[in-house]
Amino acid sequence: MALLAPFSAPGRFWRGNLHTHSNLSDGALEPKQVVDAYKGAGYDFMQLSEHFIDQFGFPIADTRGFRSNSFTTLLGVELHAPETQVGELWHIVAAGLPLDFSRNLAGETGAQLARRAREAGAFIGIAHPAWSQLTIEDGRAIDAAHAVEIYNHGCAVENDRGDGWYLADQLFTEGHRLTAFATDDAHFKGPDYFGGWVHVKAGSLDPDALLESLKKGLYYSSMGPQLHAIEMNGKEISISCSPVDTITVVCGTSRSAVRMGKAITEASFDLAKLEKGWLLRKTSPWFRVTVIDGAGKRAWSNPIWWDELG
Repeated sequence: MALLAPFSAPGRFWRGNLHTHSNLSDGALEPKQVVDAYKGAGYDFMQLSEHFIDQFGFPIADTRGFRSNSFTTLLGVELHAPETQVGELWHIVAAGLPLDFSRNLAGETGAQLARRAREAGAFIGIAHPAWSQLTIEDGRAIDAAHAVEIYNHGCAVENDRGDGWYLADQLFTEGHRLTAFATDDAHFKGPDYFGGWVHVKAGSLDPDALLESLKKGLYYSSMGPQLHAIEMNGKEISISCSPVDTITVVCGTSRSAVRMGKAITEASFDLAKLEKGWLLRKTSPWFRVTVIDGAGKRAWSNPIWWDELG
């Protein structure tokens, strides 16, 4: 059996949150309080992604002073510019921006702003598609994106619009080589924290190493369960994880392969049967893994592309 990425990559997994807010924009707590909250909850890294808009003076939180050997921060923001299909501002997570990244240019669109942020070195994620009511046309427009925010805990607990897979899966099927990340979008005005995160595989906790791995898709996302391995050989795909009740493989059609039980930690699926039945390379160029525990909490792999497997 051969391990697939990110499990095959060197290093270890680091737990982090890429999307949260302090009172530098519309959050309730001071930056240090937010950082301390994530540090105390067992995270390895986090990012204050303040709303980069004139209402708040285009803030980029300088959290470098909160870094240590065992905890670090990324520098970034939540970008905003006109205009989505429903006529609202874009919300775009940019992780790894320089502190001197300039405010919006005159007439700059969301797509243009995202491109400029990517050129400046940022990891670009399309934020909370369901909350923003993004269409497939919106998804196509942000051509600088590395990823789609497929779970936003704040949106989930506030208005039941936390899921972004509907957009991500459509974009995958169209051939967009994106990845998928989970976040909190915490403002600490309610129970919107510690609900969704990423596990990033990297050789160290250095911010540049984490960003490189994010850009390469060397991570998975979770609400609680852990993925331990996804392996393949010419005959089967095998998944191992922390105890869950469902292990499922989904693709770009309605079909899936699933094993269900109580506190199961592994599942294997015959590739020959899958390819004959529904995981045809001609109809779905990708597939992904989800595990679901008894409380309904999930962990998700990034899409796995058939043509990258050989």
